[in-house]
This record gives sequence, structure tokens and C-alpha cells, in this order.
Amino acid sequence: MGQPWVQVSLAGLKAKTSVDANGKWEVALPSLPAGGPHTLRVSDGVREQVVNDLLVGDVWLCSGQSNMELPVWRALDASSELNDPSAPTIRLLTVPQVASAVKRDAFSRPIQWKPVDADALRDFSAACYFFARELQKSVDVPMGLIHASWGGSRIEAWIGADALRRDRSYVETLDVLALYDQDPQAAARRWGELWGKWWQQRVGTPAGDRPWNGTSDSNASWQQAPASLGAWERWNDPGLVDFNGMVWFRTRVELTAGQAAQDAVLELGALDETDITWVNGQAVGSQYDPGAARRYRLAPGVLKQGQNTVVINVLDTYRDGGMSAPASAYRLAFADGSSAALHDWQYQRAGEGPPPPNAPWQSAGGVSTLHNGMIAPLGSYGLRGALWYQGESNTGEPEAYGRLLQYLRDDWRSRFGKDLPLLIVQLAGYGVPNAAPSESGWAGVREAQRKFAREDRRTGLAVALDLGDRYDIHPPNKQEVGRRLARVARNIVFGHALEPSGPTVESARREGAAVVVRFKGAGSGLVAYGAAGPIGFELCGQGPGTCRYADARIQGDQVVLRADTAWQVARVRYGWADNPIITLFDGNGLPAGPFELAIDP
Repeated sequence: MGQPWVQVSLAGLKAKTSVDANGKWEVALPSLPAGGPHTLRVSDGVREQVVNDLLVGDVWLCSGQSNMELPVWRALDASSELNDPSAPTIRLLTVPQVASAVKRDAFSRPIQWKPVDADALRDFSAACYFFARELQKSVDVPMGLIHASWGGSRIEAWIGADALRRDRSYVETLDVLALYDQDPQAAARRWGELWGKWWQQRVGTPAGDRPWNGTSDSNASWQQAPASLGAWERWNDPGLVDFNGMVWFRTRVELTAGQAAQDAVLELGALDETDITWVNGQAVGSQYDPGAARRYRLAPGVLKQGQNTVVINVLDTYRDGGMSAPASAYRLAFADGSSAALHDWQYQRAGEGPPPPNAPWQSAGGVSTLHNGMIAPLGSYGLRGALWYQGESNTGEPEAYGRLLQYLRDDWRSRFGKDLPLLIVQLAGYGVPNAAPSESGWAGVREAQRKFAREDRRTGLAVALDLGDRYDIHPPNKQEVGRRLARVARNIVFGHALEPSGPTVESARREGAAVVVRFKGAGSGLVAYGAAGPIGFELCGQGPGTCRYADARIQGDQVVLRADTAWQVARVRYGWADNPIITLFDGNGLPAGPFELAIDP
């Protein structure tokens, strides 16, 4: 019996290849001109599969977190967009949201390319679709859009393990992830040890403070939680009203020898957002899933006869936080069908400080999890480029973001082609504008994005700072985001003779008592809206807290800054806040992007 084979035919082209022992095969056909539709036939001599309505053109990957995920139905003017969609040469594919501790070769369920109609478009990525629709006005080829995003995801989750291991700070975390695939309980114990080291090194943590061990004598710092539990913002505790951060919870439960000897599951009705949980001082689980229940299977020997302690650290970053289910939903469930209620909870608020590390297996906040479950199954698909709209979840650690972008770029280029263009949406504004200069993690991530794009000729940046909403982290004007991404693609990918974005800073230098900031790419000139000069410039000394707003005037392609302390300053910043007010644009209505720059002598 001969080796299995398959034959492929497409648009008059044919190719035949053998099938390996795992049923895998691959063929290469000569390139075809853009167009279609065509019919693809695959046969093994006995069976034949046929794919109709196949187009040849450019395929784009659109990835990131919730602003890339935001669907067309939530975008600006959604009803008009959905009432009469017309894009006959665009196809849509949504990757199932799957996180995985190991790299997957195939998707978790069947996926399908869909033509654009109201049903398919409604839940598809608005930024991705509006990008392709705009780009087709200048690049007349069919376009396939692969949407793979996850709201709240960190960039580390989208980077493969091999790429992340270049950074020594991720090695232990990746080792725990590998262990989790083989033994989740052992991985939880190991992660608890690493988390504990982080806690003890955290600024403000008293020496020897280990709240998870349940034996602390510092009972004065623990308070009684309401019997009904619920979100801590509603407990009438002044320290928890509008509090976003970590709160510790603990309780004790008496068990018989028979109960302690059984297999058991710790059931925690609902926690918001991220927990790490210990039983008798041993970590048993950690999960990010806002408002969802947890079920942690306990390893043999964790429970004991007599008094047992359960300790939970809950991190909340947005709106309500804590133990939001009814009190009866928190219990130990035993193999014989009985259970032991967990009640009489105590709590204490953790001091201010940096957020804790995420367990490596967390879906959106882990390491390599979304790469393994959503990017790896794409194989080595021939992409025209990738669109990336992410960063909100990394604003707590902006200093690392530029390095992580490098890992992401290199990882994806090793998979999809060494010259893969990467089109980045710079973070839009969000939050209440500042009344005085301040430091900003959002601005730090934008600066990392700016520098990264400047240093890579195959990377482009779409500035979206002016498109933000002070009350909504998901600004709805994704049509303009798509237009700006298409403009970047026309320049970076297709070499069209137009500026890829608005004015970009080139230099800053002293001229007497003034600082002169030069821009390039202003096209028809610099414009200040709403005032005689542009708003949003700061002059700064060397360290934090040394910035002052500066008066600014436009002179050609330059902005001249004057301040009483101009001779002492070392840096100039523009648009440096979570949601700054900026008024510097070019004649085409494109904004100057935010930046921080050292001043040349």
C-alpha cells in the first residue's frame, strides 16, 4: 500500500503531496493575481473537499485587547454601519478566545471565513473592519481579516515562550507555566512561593508579614467582614469606598478527621477580579475572571483535622471588588457529597503599592497563554501585516513595554515572515484631564510605542490620543482609528507618497531663554486649535515632579516654548498625561503625537 497523498487544484493550478503519519500535509502553489472568486478542490483519490467563493488577496491579523475587540455594533454610528454593509471583497474570520498553557496546533473548534453582512459584521472588530474598508479605497485587492483579541489582556500573553525566555525575569514564570500543564496543584504551590517572595519584597510590607499563613498574631489589623459579604465598596468602610487595590480575606473552619482525609474542592462563589488563594499556608489556585466563581481542587494532605485556615488575596482594579456572591456560595465540598460552610470572614486592606504579578496560566494576564491558544494555531499563515491595539493593561509598568513590543515583533516575524509589517495604535486618552503636570503610566506606554515605531522601518504608529473619552476606556470612534491605520499602511506597507501620520517630533534645542521644538511630517503646516498657541507642552528638570506647563507659539515647522525656568530645564514633554488636552495638529486634521525628549544644548 502506497503512502497517502492529496492533490490540490486552484484556478487551473495543481499540486500533489504526501501525507505524514499524523495526517499533516502542505503544498505550495505559484502565486496568483489578486481577485476571484475561485474554487479550491482537495482530493485523496477517494474523497474530495471543495471550497467555493475563495478570493486571492491580502490577509491582515488584528490583535490586542478590548479596543481591538470592540465590535461594530458598539462603534460610532453603528446602526448606519450595519443597516447596509457593502464590502464584497472583504472576508472576516474570528479566532475563538482560548487560553492555553501549551502551544496548540489547531483551533479548539471549527472556524470559518465569512463574507461581510450585517450578522457577521455586528460582532466583528470595528477597528479591524474600518481599516480594511478604508484601505481598499487606495489598494484595490480582496482582504481577509483575522481577528484575534481578548479584552483586558496583557502583551505578555500574546508572546510565545521562546521569545519571552530571552528576558530572564520571565524564566521562573514560564517554568511554572510548563509545570501547570502537567500538575496544576504543584504549579499553584510553586506560584504561591514566588508570589510570597514578591510580597515580602514589596515596598511598605513589614518584615516577616505573611498574611497567607493564617497564624499571624497581628489580629488588630483584621476587621470583621459583613456576614452577607458583597462588594467591599458597599461596606461603609471609608478606606474601601472607591478603593481599587488588594484586600486580604481570611476565615477558619473546623474539620473532622474523616473530612480532612477526603478529596475536596474549595468553592469560592465569586471573586472580583484576581485572586490568589491559600489553604493552611499553601497556595491552591489563582485566577483572573472578574465576578466569576472559583473551584480549586485540593491536593491530598492540604486539609487537616481540627482548625484549617483559608486566606484569599483579591486584587480589584475597576469598579466593584471582592467577594460578590452570597455568603453560602463559599464552602469546602467533599467527595462524599457533604460540605463545610466558610463564614465569619475577616479582612484587611493591603497598603498602597505596585500590583502583584499574575499567575502565568491566567487567560488574559498570564504569559504566552493567548499566543498558545490563539496565535500558534494560525501556523505560518501568509500575512500582509499585523495590526496591534493594546497597552491599557500594561500601563502599570510602562518601563517594560518597549522591550515587550520587541519580543512580540520578533516572535510574530519568526512565524509569519521576517518582514512582517506591524501597525500599532497608540493609546487613546482616558480619564479626567490633569490640572497640573504629573507622571503617567499611560503616557509612558505611549512613549514606548512611539520610540519602538521610530526605530523599526516596518513598524508604523497611528496616533489616537485625541480620540479618547474621559469617561469611557473604549472610545467609540473606531472609524477614525481605521482611517489612520489605513494611512499608516499605505506608507509603510505599500510605499505611497504621503505622511503616515500627523506631525512627529524631530528635535528640541535651546535658543537663549527659549526651547525650540522642531517637527517633521506636518504637510500643510502646524495648526493650533482653540488658542493662540498649542496647549499641552511641558518643560521639565531631570527628575519627577519638576515639570511645568509652558507657553507655546508656532513658527513654521517649529514650536517655541518660553518659561521662567527655561535655562534650567532638561526635557520637554507634550501630551504627557492619561488623558491630556492637546491642540497641535497639521492642516489635514491629524494630531501631533505625545512625546518626551531631552533638550539639546
